[in-house]
Order: sequence, then structure tokens, then C-alpha cells
Amino acid sequence: MADISHLPMEQLQDLEYCIDSNPPWIETILLGFQNYVLMLGTTVMIPSLLVPLMGGNDGERIWVIQTSLFVSGINTLLQSLFGTRLPTVMGGSFAYVIPILYIMRDSSLQRIPDPHERFLHTMRAIQGALILASTLQIILGYSQLWGLFSRFFSPLGMAPVIGLVGLGLFERGFPAVGNCVEIGIPMLLMLVGLSQYLKHFRPFRDIPIFERLPVLICVTVIWIYSLILTAGGAYNHRPIKTQDSCRTDRANFISSAPWFKFPYPLQWGAPTFDAGHTVAMMAAILVSVAESTGAYKAASRLAIATPPPAYVLSRGIGWQGIGVLLDGLFGTGTGTTVSVENVGLLGLTRVGSRRVVQISAGFMIFFSTLGKFGAVFASIPFPIFAALYCVLFGLVASVGISFLQFTNMNSMRNLIITGLSLFLGISVPQYFNDTLLSSGHGPVHTRAGWFNEFLNTIFLSPPTVGLIVSVFLDNTLEVEKYKKDRGMPWWVKFRTFRGDNRNEEFYTLPFNLNKFFPPT
Repeated sequence: MADISHLPMEQLQDLEYCIDSNPPWIETILLGFQNYVLMLGTTVMIPSLLVPLMGGNDGERIWVIQTSLFVSGINTLLQSLFGTRLPTVMGGSFAYVIPILYIMRDSSLQRIPDPHERFLHTMRAIQGALILASTLQIILGYSQLWGLFSRFFSPLGMAPVIGLVGLGLFERGFPAVGNCVEIGIPMLLMLVGLSQYLKHFRPFRDIPIFERLPVLICVTVIWIYSLILTAGGAYNHRPIKTQDSCRTDRANFISSAPWFKFPYPLQWGAPTFDAGHTVAMMAAILVSVAESTGAYKAASRLAIATPPPAYVLSRGIGWQGIGVLLDGLFGTGTGTTVSVENVGLLGLTRVGSRRVVQISAGFMIFFSTLGKFGAVFASIPFPIFAALYCVLFGLVASVGISFLQFTNMNSMRNLIITGLSLFLGISVPQYFNDTLLSSGHGPVHTRAGWFNEFLNTIFLSPPTVGLIVSVFLDNTLEVEKYKKDRGMPWWVKFRTFRGDNRNEEFYTLPFNLNKFFPPT
């Protein structure tokens, strides 16, 4: 047995830069740009899906994308400086899509005949819902309510949640790769080849480029390949779905983008407020909080930091709420959450540096104002990003599973909790999604639309379902008897800021702000 045993390890050992250590400046800038390119997938996809349904044209779609980039850059800086201080990129979230679709179906908006006017009024309604709903997240964070709730977490309860943060996004992986296999599969194979098989090969002595910059290299090569296919007429007579997925010129991003334009608050007009819209949007807030909690735990492990204590976690959730407030004021069309793919990138590149993420925020803000240049990168076909997601989402899921090393997995109680949480976390959202696609509405279908969308949004989220199941079972099934088996002797010291000396190194506020905002 001694030959096959591996003792639990608090920190991953083969990462080269932790949260407070920084690569050389040239490498840091390139890594920051790589993070920027990676987050474009979701940033482009959400407005591309929603803006046409709202009545917006190509120009309005690219401007929503640029606004999302701008606000994401601000939110990333705020989170890395004053929030959790983890190296997490903040971006748009699919959790908000269901409430947004509910707002778009409002009869008062559907009756507007002019598409441009309908787009403006719909955007203002979304803005109003985001602004009011953000107060829930701000209260959960700054009142320390979420921190108090996190006292019910354990390694056993968190492992399925973090695992589902990655596994729950499977539909954005290979199913999207399959929409354009001639681009997606070469991208997937090249990424695995460079990052894993050639990671020790150094054509340049100073920088291990295949280990540090696999995403940037692979995206560049396959993007050029897709440009050649598009210019050569490979997709001229293919189905519309294939052209949308494969062509580099299909979205008209470059021609529709302005050369320079600066986003500003209330650029779409004064927000409008509706109680039903706000309640539906609050469901997305709760989902975002659950998903972000798992993502923060994963990011801390990949940045060689301690799990964020309750105070730091609440602080991050509060700043995330301010991020949603900024989304509402600027009109990004969706809310903010942690970019899961960028969390996975920390592990793939073995760089958990906070400075890299802050540099990437600078690129987001810079390219959001230079419309034409930003639109060039936004024209990358989505199957290229989907191939990246196959690796990065899987990596985040495996980080979650790694938390089980601190528990006793020879315990039948723990096996049942883990298995049931993972299975229901995938199965329940799949049932809700299948019902939504087949009947046009979710399983919850009453006369109260806001109530329907509230519950449907909650149960369409794998991490949220996993959190409900795992935390409930873990805190009700023979808790005291299995305290050690749950991993609590290791976990309990990370509940409070003073519980571990390393917390001060990782999570202390900059500019000596801890004097004015002491940890509680």
C-alpha cells in the first residue's frame, strides 16, 4: 500500500507562479493578452444571441460587445484589487439569459413595431432589472450573509459544486466543436499536443512558449486556417448553421464597428423598472453567487493560495454585485460572473499570477474603445473557443474533484453524497433544458411568469443544484459522527481570516486599506 498511496496536499506542486509572484514583464503582457483573447468567446456569444432577438442590428450588437468588454475590464480590476484578490477574470454569464428572455417576451415590448425602438426599450428594461437585482448580491456580500452561509461548506460539499462549475458547461464544449469539425478538432488536438506533449520544448530559451502560450499560438494558427477556408470559398454553399459557425466574415463585426467610441453610463437611455423583471433577475443573481463561489475555490487552488475565508468570499460577492450594478448602468445586456475558462487557464499555463489578470483587464478596456481592432478579434469562429473549453472546463472540474483527497472516500455516506450531488447536478438541469426546448417553457409553468423564470433559472444551473443537494445532505446526515470524514479538521482553519497565517499574504487589501476595513 505504501507504494500507491499519495498523501493529501494543500497546494498544487507543479505550478510555477503563485498569486503574488509574477513572470517577467514580456511574458506577463503576453499572458495577459492570452487571457483577453480567451474571454472573448463568451463575451461575443451572449450579445450575438440576444441582441438580434431584441431587435438590434449589427452595429448595436458590436457596440453591446464592446460595452461588455469595457465593463468586464473594470470589474476584473475591481475584483483583483478589492474583492477576493484572486486572479479571476470577470465576464458575462449565461445564467442571466433565461430572465433576459423573459423580459424580451414582455407583451408591452413585443408590441413595439420598430425594431430599433424595441431594442432600446428592451435594453432599458434589462438595465433596470440588473440595477435593482444587484442590490441582493451587494447585501449578501457586504452584510457577510454569504460568509455566514459558507460555514456550512466542507471539502465534501464543495467538491461536487466545483466539479459541476466545469462539467455543467459541457454543451459549450464538443457539441459546439461538432458544428465545424474542420476547425474545432484540429484546434483541440493542437492545444493538447502543444500544452502537454511539447511543454518542455523551448525554441526560445527564456520563455517556455508551448507551456505558457498554447492558447495564443493555437488560436492564431487555426484562425488563419479558417480565414483561408473562408476566402477559398469552402463554405459558400454550405447550410446557414455551418456558415455561422465556421466563417470568419459571417458576423459583419469589422464593418459594423466604429473606429473609436467610449462606453458611458445610461448610453441607451434611462432604465425602466418592473417588479416581475427584477424578481426573475434575482434568480440569476443567486445562480451567479453559487457558480462564482465554486470558481473562486478552484482559482485559489490553481493560484497556490488558501481557500478564501468567509470574509474574503463575502467581500468578493459584494464587489461582484457592484459589477452587476455597473452592467445595468452601462447596458451590457447581461450580468457579471467569474469566467470559468480563464480559471482553467491558470492551471493550463501553470501561472496563477494576479498581475497577469490585471494586465488582461487593461487589454479589455483598451480594445473596447478601439472598435475596429477589437472587432478583428471578436470575429474568431466560436468552434475555436469550444475546443479550448473542452480542456479548460474539464480542468476546472478535476480541480473540484481534487478536494475529495481531504475526505474519506471509503465512507459510504460520502460516496452517496458525492455521487448524488454530481448526478442530480447534471440530470436536473438537463431535464429542465429538454422541457424548455421541446415545449417552449420550463417545467415550472404557472400564470406568474416571474415565479416560473425564478425557479427555472435556479434549476437550470448545475452548480446551483449541486450546491443545494451536497450542502443539505452533508449538513443533515450524521454530521458530528462523520466530522473527520467530511474533511473538516483541514477545512476549519480556512473559515476565518485569522485562521491561517497565509491568508494575510494572499487576501490583504492593497494601499493599507485593511486599517479602515479590518477583517471580521
